[in-house]
Amino acid sequence: MRGMGNMQGMMKKMQKMQKEMAKAQEELEVTLFEGTAGGGVVKVTVAGNKMVQSVVLDEDVVDPEDIEMLQDLILTATNEALKKVETQTAETMGKYTSGVNIPGLM
Repeated sequence: MRGMGNMQGMMKKMQKMQKEMAKAQEELEVTLFEGTAGGGVVKVTVAGNKMVQSVVLDEDVVDPEDIEMLQDLILTATNEALKKVETQTAETMGKYTSGVNIPGLM
């Protein structure tokens, strides 16, 4: 019967970890991440749920003769912000999943 007590204890630990993971995921989803390009003339803010929240352009970067450069800067800033989301998500959720290999969890 000792094995049953160990199993119950492990189940309680797993439930606690699930609650902590859910809370951490919720916090990540509302955290804002900023990416910049061109020395800060383009700023893109992305929430942890990977939804773009804002794009801010410095007036000096808007050149009707060079739309391609502006598009590249926006793309660069957006990708930087999304990379920050990925890095923070991996770091935060990795605390719960390190050493645990559960298919489909991450």
